[in-house]
Amino acid sequence: MANFKTPDLNAPRYRRKVYNTVSPEFIKLLKQKVHACENYTDAELRNIINTYNENIYKTVIEIRDGIELQSQLGHLFIGSCPKSRKRSNVDMKTSAEYAEKVKHRNFESDQHIAKIFYTVYADKYRFKNHELWAFNGSRYFTRAVSHAYPENWKKYIEIDPLKKVSMIFKSSMNKMKNARKNSSALEEYNEFDF
Repeated sequence: MANFKTPDLNAPRYRRKVYNTVSPEFIKLLKQKVHACENYTDAELRNIINTYNENIYKTVIEIRDGIELQSQLGHLFIGSCPKSRKRSNVDMKTSAEYAEKVKHRNFESDQHIAKIFYTVYADKYRFKNHELWAFNGSRYFTRAVSHAYPENWKKYIEIDPLKKVSMIFKSSMNKMKNARKNSSALEEYNEFDF
């Protein structure tokens, strides 16, 4: 084990500027564009947006294949990935206690980690500048995923680190289409119909 130098908690910090999506300017613009929102207060609109986002991330955690976002904005799902060999995941608290570098081993998930994937590379998501869209999970979403993942880590799609997510996504969609075709063929079959 390598020696671990505890960080200086009194050292100067750099904090990047954070922009809130639901800012007062956004709420004002929302009230101008959507006339149904004029009667709501700013706090009520924030509550509606937060509740909707909470429902989305809870659904992504519960459903294995994830969800398709509205207005064809993309597909969101949780993938199970093997641990990276290049980067080490250091447990800072335990390392500071023992003055030795201690790594997270993920024994409860057989050394797999959860990642939230956002893709727009399906055929129906081809809109102008689709490659510029990105997704950053909120703190509540990422913490809920990290809490739920060790219990049901086998439930999620296993992602090969050497393949593109778009190829994995397309192959799983083809499997779903084939399953639908087979189920419709079984529904038409009647063994007593001669």
